[in-house]
Amino acid sequence: MKGDPPSASAAAEREPSAVAIGDAQTETIETLLVDRLAEAVQSLWSINPLHRLLPINWGEAVRALSAVSMKAAEDPLETMAGAAQLGFEFWAGAAQSWAAATARWWGIPDAPQSPDAPQRRAAELQSDKRFEAPEWALNPLYETLKQAYLLAAQDLQRRAAAIEEPDPAARRKRAFHLRQLIDALSPTNVLATNPAACRRAIETGGASLADGFRNLFADLGNERLSMTDDEAFAPGRNLATTPGKIVYRNRLIELIQYAPRTPRTFAVPLLFVPPWINKFYILDLQPRNSFVRYLLDEGFAVFMISWKNPDAAMEDIAFAEYMSEGPLAASEAVRQITGAPRVHPIGYCIGGTLLAMTLAYLAAKNDARFGPATFIVSLQDFSEVGDTAVFIDEPQIAFMEQRMLERGYLDSRAMADMFNLLRANDLIWSTFVNNYLLGNKPPAFDLLYWNSDGTRMARAAHSFYLRNTYLENNLVKPGKISLMGQTIDLREIKQDIYAVGTEKDHIVPWRAAWRLSRLVTGRTRFALASSGHIAGIINPPSLGKGAFWVNESADAPATPEEWRAGAQKHDGSWWADWVKWLAPRCGDEVAAYALGSTAYPPLGDAPGTYVLER
Repeated sequence: MKGDPPSASAAAEREPSAVAIGDAQTETIETLLVDRLAEAVQSLWSINPLHRLLPINWGEAVRALSAVSMKAAEDPLETMAGAAQLGFEFWAGAAQSWAAATARWWGIPDAPQSPDAPQRRAAELQSDKRFEAPEWALNPLYETLKQAYLLAAQDLQRRAAAIEEPDPAARRKRAFHLRQLIDALSPTNVLATNPAACRRAIETGGASLADGFRNLFADLGNERLSMTDDEAFAPGRNLATTPGKIVYRNRLIELIQYAPRTPRTFAVPLLFVPPWINKFYILDLQPRNSFVRYLLDEGFAVFMISWKNPDAAMEDIAFAEYMSEGPLAASEAVRQITGAPRVHPIGYCIGGTLLAMTLAYLAAKNDARFGPATFIVSLQDFSEVGDTAVFIDEPQIAFMEQRMLERGYLDSRAMADMFNLLRANDLIWSTFVNNYLLGNKPPAFDLLYWNSDGTRMARAAHSFYLRNTYLENNLVKPGKISLMGQTIDLREIKQDIYAVGTEKDHIVPWRAAWRLSRLVTGRTRFALASSGHIAGIINPPSLGKGAFWVNESADAPATPEEWRAGAQKHDGSWWADWVKWLAPRCGDEVAAYALGSTAYPPLGDAPGTYVLER
């Protein structure tokens, strides 16, 4: 009947079950408890003086560990079986370590280990530099401790990877913060369980401990972890020493024209567009590893943009002004000084992102001032950004914007902390051990000095950049970005392109760098260099190190995997391959250009004044 009440079964179908409600309530309570615990842990860490040196987010680490623990609680039988297997592997490894030690004490040669020995499960982690001290292999106590740490670390990561998570960003975030926790809890980071530190303390009669405390207190006073000897280097003294002149200056850039090193140079000059979040001299470190000097020796005319280190007074500078007063203004000066109608631009890292926008803008304006372009570890498609995605989402960008509103800029420390966390063992914990546990002075290393010599980011420009790239990925959407009243489309970039990525890049994954070839119309030659974001790029051929891959197929590969499958490996630096590609596109040789001109007289010596600003 029409007026009959619904049956009990029909009502049950429409109403959530008591079990479902109970599960949801339990999950909500668990989430609240974890959030409260994470907030409490992070609050405690914020009052610890070490938080000024170690940018570890312990609250997020707690959330990651809690997720693994709750997943384990869902299936106690599997958890117990996994724990039993872990325990077996630990005790088997410990027994083998003690047996080998006993044999050594009795003078019996070590027996060859089986390739499937339990500790081989952690072979990848065992090979890292943290455990280079001989005690980790020869002392059974230390070796057992190492095995326990490595096996537990690998088991945690395996359990985290097994958690079903529909959101890839959440999965990546959990894995990242769990790895930060694992790295922080390494026994090498504690004096009592670091054999090298204990041995040095004994050898020096405790002087290394006193030196370590002095280093710690000095760093706490400076509120930063000293990764290199700040007194060992200075731009213009022993870094960025290639001779040249400042031939143009505005509020955002100084333009360096380098003195030629050959009597004749190629007619078409080169213009470097480096990232504005770092200083340009990564491209001109010391004579032995200077990219600029190499190009000068090869007969190229080289110009370099050196970005201003912005302060609060520059907070309203727009991203479009970085284009107009950066590569556009610089290219006008270069063309006037040399008389060349075209300039070949080179964009490095996010300087390449700016260059791509500039080329698309000029294409829309039918302006052909830029010829074939080079993109070095540069992103245009931000759909895959590696672990940097952990730091850039809507809440974190909103937080950055709030900080920039308060100061007028984003402090360089925020960016440095992010990049250092991407390689925490190499950049943070190795420094912690060296400076404080071993009591050594920070090493004199040019790359680390450059890495510590960061720049601030102007508020309006940086907010525009983050939202249109990392957050919304608008650069790959035709017409989505407008600069100076002109919408841009990367498909309008028709000139030849040389792009390079690096195999182990933690900032610009090489597959993402390769995608430029699918975004532009011009023919692209892509090279994949070995090593990482910096070491793979700053690799002079004279060192005879590294390797690179290129794909000579006439048919453009559709995917990075297809490109890699058809690529051929070449030993050495990619620089020589690039020069071989670049030279025929730079015209005939002409008498080397004079430094500056009547309209652009030299304003001072390279490296200029902007690079010295702190």
